[in-house]
Amino acid sequence: MFGILVSCILVINMIIVIDFGSQTAHLISRRIRELGQTVMVVEPEDAVTQIVEKSPSGIIFSGGPASVFAKNSPSVDPKIYQLNIPILGICYGQQLIGYQLKGNVKEGKIKEFGPAVFEREKDSPLLEGTTDEFAVWMNHGDEVKKAPDGFKVLGKTKTIEVAAISDEKRKIYALQFHPEVVHTQFGEQILSNFLKICGVEPVRQELDPVFTEGLIDDIRESLGNEKAICALSGGVDSSVAALLVHKAIGENLTCFYIDSGLMREGETDLLREVFKENYDMKVEIIDAEEEFLTALQDVTDPETKRKKIGETFIGVFEREAKKIGAKFLVQGTIYPDVIESKGTKHSDNIKSHHNVGGLPDEMDFALVEPLRTFYKDEVRKLGEILGMPESITKRQPFPGPGLAVRISAL
Repeated sequence: MFGILVSCILVINMIIVIDFGSQTAHLISRRIRELGQTVMVVEPEDAVTQIVEKSPSGIIFSGGPASVFAKNSPSVDPKIYQLNIPILGICYGQQLIGYQLKGNVKEGKIKEFGPAVFEREKDSPLLEGTTDEFAVWMNHGDEVKKAPDGFKVLGKTKTIEVAAISDEKRKIYALQFHPEVVHTQFGEQILSNFLKICGVEPVRQELDPVFTEGLIDDIRESLGNEKAICALSGGVDSSVAALLVHKAIGENLTCFYIDSGLMREGETDLLREVFKENYDMKVEIIDAEEEFLTALQDVTDPETKRKKIGETFIGVFEREAKKIGAKFLVQGTIYPDVIESKGTKHSDNIKSHHNVGGLPDEMDFALVEPLRTFYKDEVRKLGEILGMPESITKRQPFPGPGLAVRISAL
């Protein structure tokens, strides 16, 4: 599934990724392969020749560490914009598009690295199925200050006025953030949308050991050598998320089980047995019962309880993360959680999940949600592939708010 298909004749539905030196250029290509398309990664100086020869359905400009103002910065023949093939620029790719097409690009004095919130200002086929605001991952120096003629600005962040642009007529799109990394929400959706713009239908690959290894590789490539903590509840979702990340970054992951005093009897003992003994993961048990009961005192409304519990969870995690210098929080969020917490444009809020609707607007670390686009049955299947015991994979769902929502007053 992850291999490149090579042919001497025209390859249908090929996407060409131009590598401008990004650490995630091959992660971009893997994402596209996971959506069922053939990918070829090329160097900028060879790009136009390869594109003319292969006739791809679409082109992606990767990010990169250079500045478009640097003397030897990588570039591409401007003829590429005249080939009538859809283009998606990412990070440096957006800056290069803005620079070559006579927009206004500002040389950055300070690099921005970390999480941000994208605020959508205009609709576009590229952003179909996303929310008005969602979390993205930034890693850049330069930025586009004014889009080229013919482009519209699709959205911004608190620090970037031009965070996404599009020329719908020429089908040229660009993002300042990285949709290919696991901590950008709706990243897969955006890449799927681009494939549809290219005239090809994204087809998600079947869950199997090869797919699972690719998912682990994605996490490893996205997180690098950074430390992460995982919100481990003992349920199937957080357990599978924890094991995926553990296989990716090993000792750089620390799992925290927050004993809120609101869970089922024996929950803590089961968690300790399955993970600490069977998988040799770092698991720390945090006794936070008093904090949760204090936060829930005199609160009776279930929705308010969920939000209070979510806020308390994040507060505990932020405190523990600072002790070990973690930059990422791993959560077992799955797609039904997102839907029920108004995760799509036209949906209504059913109920807020403590790991979706209860999160504060600003946190000290970025979220990693490797299961965000999966349904419960798919998560159980992943657990089976990973060799998890049935005591976890077939566990009856028991959400974090647990008994607190089921008891009118605590």
